[in-house]
Amino acid sequence: MKILFVDIDTMRPDHLGCYGYARNTSPNIDAVAAEGVRFNEYYCSDSPCLPSRASLISGRFGLRTGTVGHGGIAADRRLYAPERGMQDRQDTENFINIFRRAGMYTASISTFPERHSAWWFSAGFNETFNEGNIGLESGDTVTPYVLDWLDKNGAAKDDWFLHIHYWDPHTPYRAPLDFGNPFENEPLEDCFWMTEEDLARHEQIVGPHTTHELNMFDDNEVECLPRNPGHIHSMADLKRTIDGYDTGVAYMDYCLGKVFDRMKELGIYEDTAIIITADHGENFGELGVYAEHGTADKACCNIPMIIRWPGCRKGTVDDGFHYNLDILPTVCDLLNVEKSDMWDGQSYAATLTEGKDTGRDALVISQMAHVCQRSVRFGDWIYIRTVHDGFHLYDDEMLYNLKDDPHEQFDVKDKYPEICAMGARIMLNWLDTEMKRNPSEIDPMWTVYHEGGPFHAADADLEKYAQRLRDTGREDKAEELLAKHRRPAAKKLSTNGARAFKHLYESRKNDK
Repeated sequence: MKILFVDIDTMRPDHLGCYGYARNTSPNIDAVAAEGVRFNEYYCSDSPCLPSRASLISGRFGLRTGTVGHGGIAADRRLYAPERGMQDRQDTENFINIFRRAGMYTASISTFPERHSAWWFSAGFNETFNEGNIGLESGDTVTPYVLDWLDKNGAAKDDWFLHIHYWDPHTPYRAPLDFGNPFENEPLEDCFWMTEEDLARHEQIVGPHTTHELNMFDDNEVECLPRNPGHIHSMADLKRTIDGYDTGVAYMDYCLGKVFDRMKELGIYEDTAIIITADHGENFGELGVYAEHGTADKACCNIPMIIRWPGCRKGTVDDGFHYNLDILPTVCDLLNVEKSDMWDGQSYAATLTEGKDTGRDALVISQMAHVCQRSVRFGDWIYIRTVHDGFHLYDDEMLYNLKDDPHEQFDVKDKYPEICAMGARIMLNWLDTEMKRNPSEIDPMWTVYHEGGPFHAADADLEKYAQRLRDTGREDKAEELLAKHRRPAAKKLSTNGARAFKHLYESRKNDK
């Protein structure tokens, strides 16, 4: 059997045509969705990039892997020294080894392991290729390697699993300029929900990646990244931001079209299973955040999942709640491979084969890289608890009705205390259950908090951002932030992620 696994970084489902988006961003992905099963309520258990893929590969919640952040102790996978043999079970019983046990040759084309020093991601692959730009590459440099691999192996090998990773929707938006802007003449109001009144309200919100500081803690722009704005003060600025993201999506889909065309030329397209998914989504106004994946909410944690599998259902949609880590037992069922008792996933194979409802009653989703938040997704609701707000001045408890308010603009916790109580009970029961199964007595969320806060909004950044607020006429917000967050000296120094990212991009560009 042949399986193509398409891993798209930072892909919101609702910016794909097959999920109802008005813009024609994804004709090639839409065609695959029409031939398979599309999942609407599919979530990464832990976000963003590193925690999400740690859970996907391990089949376990971040609470158990210990990998919940982007820096510090909680960016590394926990060691289980007493249980470790010649090989670590975390590597021999991971997602990729399912396909090895099914007799497949496994390969990956991705820069993710180097970008996040997550070398465990490569465990189980027979072959890996690292393009070398650690997540700053675009599809124009990735796709040639994919096509070359298919030419050499696509038809020559009977059984393979190929993982390909595209970064194009991820900030900074970097689709090649000669691709143009396919949406330049399409009005924003035809595809996007926000009004000028909404934008004016958002201009009163503070925090990284809000309208005044789209570039983390400032509004700087880089000449070599013309698609990437530094602020949003008008609807024209907003259109530039959405156009930048959507162009990245469209360019990624264009590259996938080349991949699918080559598979058809090789005569392997029809018989190849295709899985299309993402590590996380992206905020565009939800909780006041833009062009970043910085919260534990639907915008950030809801991801696409499209599965076209030979012999399974076609052209159907599933609305059940699923985690990204549920794919491990699902694929085991489809390939008749033994499951591991280490995993937290729940199989939804019967949804693919018979259309059965295999969804969970509720999901608990987490984010520890930009904030320290856990949320519960149940019914029409998302209930959010915040331990560290990432300098956004969020309330410790929030509640949103996603049916009436899909973009999380109106916190209704005071109106529905009984729903909050229900969400809190689900979260507490989940936490108690998982901590009993956890090899460590430590909840990694508190490791992040006591190290000095989330990597992208640590205590060391507080004074710097407060000064930025003072310099831009928002002294009252600066004092409010300081009063809420000031505590004993930070235990670590943080790197300004945006500045480091920009420096890295420029240095790589100069190298070329």
